[in-house]
Amino acid sequence: MKEYVFAFFAGGTVTVAIVYFEASGLPVLSRLAALFPVFTWLSYLFIGRLGGDKAVSEHALFVLLGTIIAWLPYMFVVYFLAPRVGSSRAILLGIVTFIILALIFIKFYKI
Repeated sequence: MKEYVFAFFAGGTVTVAIVYFEASGLPVLSRLAALFPVFTWLSYLFIGRLGGDKAVSEHALFVLLGTIIAWLPYMFVVYFLAPRVGSSRAILLGIVTFIILALIFIKFYKI
């Protein structure tokens, strides 16, 4: 149970750091925090402990390919549409794009 509490606080800490640094006029630190792979880091610690090194490696390949197929288009949609339709709508459309592409990727992904 301690591991789950740690994961919860680590994820929350990074999220707060991203917003705090951006609001404080420190965009470089905010962007660095946003790029930090906190979710995969914590997940891989748990996956490695439960499933071993091979499970971590297989999951990393899945995430790498999924990033190209679903995450990059999501970020492009937010980048392109935010100044045109507003942040909230752009994020929503980006998430819809991500979910559709992620579901297609998951359906066809074979290891």
